[in-house]
Amino acid sequence: MNATEAFVPLVGGLLIGAAASGLLLFNGRIAGISGIVAGILPPRGAEARWRLAFFLGLLVGGTLLRFTDPAVFGEPTRSLPALAVAGVLVGMGARIGNGCTSGHGVCGLARRSPRSLAATATFMATGAITVYLVDHLLARAF
Repeated sequence: MNATEAFVPLVGGLLIGAAASGLLLFNGRIAGISGIVAGILPPRGAEARWRLAFFLGLLVGGTLLRFTDPAVFGEPTRSLPALAVAGVLVGMGARIGNGCTSGHGVCGLARRSPRSLAATATFMATGAITVYLVDHLLARAF
């Protein structure tokens, strides 16, 4: 790993922290992406505007990075349908868990929330188990 490869995740983490801190400091809101996206529709005046702006900022930032340095994303390790199913399952889990990795893992842990610690531990354990099952046990079946 060269210096640039080590620097990119550091900058990404700093930007996530700055965005989450800025949203809390200037808007009094937690930067939980699933909650922000869920609050876009139906529109609720100024509430929908900041949520849409935050969400569009994520999309525009990712799109710009894709065009300026596509190697950062790497090649997908799964098919598009598998990624779509995984995305739906993650979204459902975020709704059931009353938050996502950004809300619990970034913001909740920074605020020392016991509920967020439990949620983040559950996310991580479930993710590790799922990867093991899919890559090692289900791969043998197909």
